Amino acid sequence: MYRFADLLEEHAEELAHLETLDNGKPLFFSKVADVPLTVSHFRYFAGWADKLHGHTIPVSTSHLAYTLHEPIGVVGQIIPWNFPLLMAAWKLAPALAVGNTCVLKVAEQTPLTGLRLAQLAMEAGFPPGVLNVLSGFGETAGQALAMHNQVDKIAFTGSTEVGKTIQMASGMSNLKRVSLELGGKSAAIVCADADVDKAVEESHFALFFNMGQCCCAGSRLYVHEDIYDEFVEKAVARAQKRTVGDPFTDVEQGPQVSEEQMKKVLGFIGKGVEEGATMRVGGARVGDKGYYVEPTVFTDVEPNMSIYKDEIFGPVMTIMKFSDLNDVIDRANANPYGLAAGVWTSSLDTANTVSRALRCGTVWINCYNNFDDALPFGGYKMSGIGRDKGMYALENYTQ
Repeated sequence: MYRFADLLEEHAEELAHLETLDNGKPLFFSKVADVPLTVSHFRYFAGWADKLHGHTIPVSTSHLAYTLHEPIGVVGQIIPWNFPLLMAAWKLAPALAVGNTCVLKVAEQTPLTGLRLAQLAMEAGFPPGVLNVLSGFGETAGQALAMHNQVDKIAFTGSTEVGKTIQMASGMSNLKRVSLELGGKSAAIVCADADVDKAVEESHFALFFNMGQCCCAGSRLYVHEDIYDEFVEKAVARAQKRTVGDPFTDVEQGPQVSEEQMKKVLGFIGKGVEEGATMRVGGARVGDKGYYVEPTVFTDVEPNMSIYKDEIFGPVMTIMKFSDLNDVIDRANANPYGLAAGVWTSSLDTANTVSRALRCGTVWINCYNNFDDALPFGGYKMSGIGRDKGMYALENYTQ
């Protein structure tokens, strides 16, 4: 695995260009985030390969008793199109480190970097059959993996709807183990004592990063009434400044991954207007070539509106006002998802109180989208089962 990580690093420029070509994210982010984080992830888990062990357990009789942590066997892994390279690393690295064989099903929209990974794995010396990459559609190739009686475990990242079908497939086949990292509608809470300019910039990043195509995007933004007007004015201005265009040029935002996704996002924007929210900026397609969507900001958003309840997966920010901390905690938790959240405050007491009260897997304080190989990531409620990353991920792949 160390050799594999080295090869990925040697081919960093190629992989970054493939990722941008495949997904549409700006090349800058492919170079500074997706590829280096992928390399780092494989190195991190390579370090775990010789550190897993069971325990010798003292018992009340004269017998010797011990436990083993053994690989599950054949692991099917199904990854999404929003971070193709990095999601492959999140799945493959821990599974391979503990001795499993993997069948990785890449998204039909973004197969290129996954297939290139397979070539580099062969060059690194992986034995035949250890790492297998499968391209194809979810309803055929993905379903076949989920139903296969010789697949011992499925790990899936994607929508909650598909995650439910994978759970059902497990029950209808061989009761294979399942781990799921699913959708989100994450809350971002800006308190009255927050640094407004910092919160504007970081909440902008929380939502608009990767064209808004992040499972943990801070898509429900609550701002305290004392700073609401100032915050909205600055958030709208920041969205207006966001550069959109060819991802191989110096821009902040490329196209949505597909025409289907662009139409879905524009459909949500239309619903927001129809249901009575105020669109402060954006709302349209950019040009007539490519799947570009204007950065869009809504205010006057109510809990019954589609843009408040549903995962949009696009560059659409919704800003709501709050006055009471307990009330905003209740509003943040009143959602079927529980993947992540962000809180901006200068009070340590507020930070601790809110982070402990929110029912989600990750809470960032005065920042957003900060990840580390050692930190587990996953959701509460309908945002999934199990954890990726860190030592917790190893539990997904051992028995």
